[in-house]
Amino acid sequence: MLIKFKSLNLTNFKSHQDLTVNFGEETKITGDNAKGKSSILEAITWLLYGTDALGSKLDPSPVTYEAEETMVSLLLNVDGKDLLIGRELKKGKAKYYINEVPSKATDFNEVLEKMFDKNLFLSLFNPNYFFTLKWTDQREMILQYVPAPANKEVIKALPKAQGEALAELVKKHSLADLEKIHRSNKTKLDKQYIAAQSRTKTLKEQLEDNAPTVPLESLQAEEKQLLNQIKELEKVTDSAGDTNREFNSLQSQVLSLNDQIEMSKERWPRLRDEVIEDVCRTCKRPLDDEAVEAVEEDKEKRMNEYKQQHQALVNKRNDLKAKLATLEYVDVSKQFEQIQDLEQKRQPIQQEIQKHKQFEGMKEQVKEAAETEKETLESLNESIFIIDSIKAFYAKEAELQAEKVQALFSTLSINLFDELKNGEVKPTFEIEMDGKGYKKLSLSESIRAGLELRDVLSEQSEVVTPVFVDNAESITKFKEPNGQLIISRVVAGQELNIEGDK
Repeated sequence: MLIKFKSLNLTNFKSHQDLTVNFGEETKITGDNAKGKSSILEAITWLLYGTDALGSKLDPSPVTYEAEETMVSLLLNVDGKDLLIGRELKKGKAKYYINEVPSKATDFNEVLEKMFDKNLFLSLFNPNYFFTLKWTDQREMILQYVPAPANKEVIKALPKAQGEALAELVKKHSLADLEKIHRSNKTKLDKQYIAAQSRTKTLKEQLEDNAPTVPLESLQAEEKQLLNQIKELEKVTDSAGDTNREFNSLQSQVLSLNDQIEMSKERWPRLRDEVIEDVCRTCKRPLDDEAVEAVEEDKEKRMNEYKQQHQALVNKRNDLKAKLATLEYVDVSKQFEQIQDLEQKRQPIQQEIQKHKQFEGMKEQVKEAAETEKETLESLNESIFIIDSIKAFYAKEAELQAEKVQALFSTLSINLFDELKNGEVKPTFEIEMDGKGYKKLSLSESIRAGLELRDVLSEQSEVVTPVFVDNAESITKFKEPNGQLIISRVVAGQELNIEGDK
């Protein structure tokens, strides 16, 4: 975009009751102090934005005379098309004009906004304006025309290990998300690692405190000897146990048969002395001889059966007694006492052997704890590595971007980032010339710095505007900027003089 000023008309603006300025490619404004040179600059910024040349609110009222209204109009050409704009202030009320047509403030401002950004225009028109902005706005204005390097470009410039790690990780997550993930992981893993270290240390201490004092082989040999002795004794008790169990079983059976025989004996008198009645037990009628004979035969039969059963019990008891007489109860109480003594001797040995087993188990716990500690540390180091890689990425990104910005300037040094002690980069914005910050520059140096920065902004934004160089008497030589040049110089004892070439 190419913007040119054609003419400026001032009516009752500060010290100017009626002034017309016709601009050429180079317009020279000269005169003594307080002759209204800077007011021409301010008239343009007041017309556009209601401010002075540095962006502060401006009162355009006459200073040496009284007037009811103030009027400023500017004829400019934007990309070959003329535009006449005006602002009038009467009794504190502003009026706006576009091509001599009264317009609303919103319409007026909309026309300006469509043409150019306020901060950009004022920085191009008045090189000193840029340095009045907040450093964040200055930085943003520069960087909007110098995009950050692509991720691939930054990753390629990183050390190989960091670059390869990030190249793979950014396929799934953004750098911002990766940083959140691994900072969260680091916080969690820091605690886990401390806990893992503590557990490993505690288990090692317990392992040392519970180390067995007697070798396992010695204990096992001693226990084996005792077990062999117990086994030999158990052979005796087991053998005696079979005999004694049989003896006890036979003895129990004999006693049971004795009881059965005694009960059988008690039945015999009743059966033997049973009376044979000659009448029916039910109807009480006399029985005939045949019936009586049948009853007698039944009694005889029952008596014979009893004798057989009784004799069978006696015979069985006698057989068991005979078998019992062949057995002898074996007393193994001494052997049991010996086994008990041996088991008591074996008990502390078993406890010592158990200590060895517990010790081996504790060794396994220590091994597992150490492995957990190692794995936790590896995970922690991985997150730290990724966090450091991301820091390195941002630092390298800042470095590459700063190089791109710096390449635009010839005499100015631009600082976009500060590196913190932890390796992170913090945004900042500082301009230096010959190692001096802008605030420490002389007037002539600050003008040259402003013009160089202004030309960079103009070239990068592709917006060309007139530039107003105030106090030009302090600078003898400078690179002529692109666009119309308006130079204001102090000439002692001279009235206001304006010269514009065609």
